[in-house]
Amino acid sequence: MSFFVQSAGFFVIALLVGVILLRAMSRAGQAAAADGTERAMRVYRDQITEIEHDLARGTIDEGEAERLRLEVSRRILELDKSDRGRPVGGPAPKAMRAIAFATILVAVAGGGLLYLSVGAPGYSDMPLLERHAEAAEIRRTRARQAEMEAEFAAAFPEPEDFPGRSELEPMVEQLREALVSRPLDVTGFSLLAQNEARLGNYRAAIEAQVQVIELRGDAAGVEDYAYLLDLMVIATGGFVSPEAESIIEQILQRDTTNNIALYYSGRMYAQTGRPDMTFRVWRRLHDLSPGDAPWMPEIRAALPELARISGEPRYQLPPRPAPAGARGPDDIDLEAAQQMPPEERAQMIEEMVGGLSARLANDGGTAEEWAQLIRALTVLERDEQAVAILQEARTVFAARAEDLALINSAAEEAGLSVSGP
Repeated sequence: MSFFVQSAGFFVIALLVGVILLRAMSRAGQAAAADGTERAMRVYRDQITEIEHDLARGTIDEGEAERLRLEVSRRILELDKSDRGRPVGGPAPKAMRAIAFATILVAVAGGGLLYLSVGAPGYSDMPLLERHAEAAEIRRTRARQAEMEAEFAAAFPEPEDFPGRSELEPMVEQLREALVSRPLDVTGFSLLAQNEARLGNYRAAIEAQVQVIELRGDAAGVEDYAYLLDLMVIATGGFVSPEAESIIEQILQRDTTNNIALYYSGRMYAQTGRPDMTFRVWRRLHDLSPGDAPWMPEIRAALPELARISGEPRYQLPPRPAPAGARGPDDIDLEAAQQMPPEERAQMIEEMVGGLSARLANDGGTAEEWAQLIRALTVLERDEQAVAILQEARTVFAARAEDLALINSAAEEAGLSVSGP
């Protein structure tokens, strides 16, 4: 009912606006023309009357009043005789009225269609705190892992076929039987988890991976939990259940930069009405991930819109990071780059610089690698960034004289005039 009431309210207001505009347009069409000379005479008569009032109040003296009377009389006499009887104003041209009428119809009808297509009829205003509270409730009451898995399995009952499936199925069956008598075989359960997932038996794969983690105990690594998380979300068709969220928390407690946990954390926030949190998490994930990470296309496509929704209109999507394992620019690379056309040289060094810069920021590196990055940035004529890297490198190697000397030598060769230790 509220949908129809609020929609009707919108269209009533739009109709009233249209009626007012049409009435004004109608008056424009019926306005009578006035004689131009008569209008001018009325103005001059009013001016003479005003002069007499000012004289009576003492605002002006008799001499000033006489001068003003003569000026007004002169203007009356100078009225262009050709203007006598010329109509001023009058009805608007028919073509103009037709255009105005069409504009009003388009504005009202277009506003209604826009409201129905991108508006939210029936959706009342909601303060930010209330929206966050609603998102928290959605997150608290969302379906559990088992329910989500059942829905996904019902939607896609047929397992995916692939070459070699018929050979893999009996081998997995043998592995299942063998593990019944070898319940402590961590390697066996790890293989079982991978192959059950390959066959699309995600529930069996999850159970096998849980067994791997239990058998390894405290020695279970972050990668073990990350693989379990991956299986759980795949099993639900991409939805993050409360149980999967618990695994995310366990992973991030151990490694705050784990890419898989950050990716699914952002997904979870998006699915529960917190796109602002998705933006924060995925923005960080973008900075931590190699350019060929499987989630990179998705988050790069989503970040600009997430930024707009989150109140970050100035956000600019950074260049795509270099692929994993990309080389840093060594001296041979830079020498070869000098012989290339400017555009190719810049593109080649940009790719190498991106990979090296990301690795040094995340994992650190040797003094030689820092020096290579400084040289490469100067080749790209990014001197300000090279100076910032130089200052950071000097901080990193402040206690290592030999490495510091190498850094300073690279800066000197690159022509960076920055004072330092």
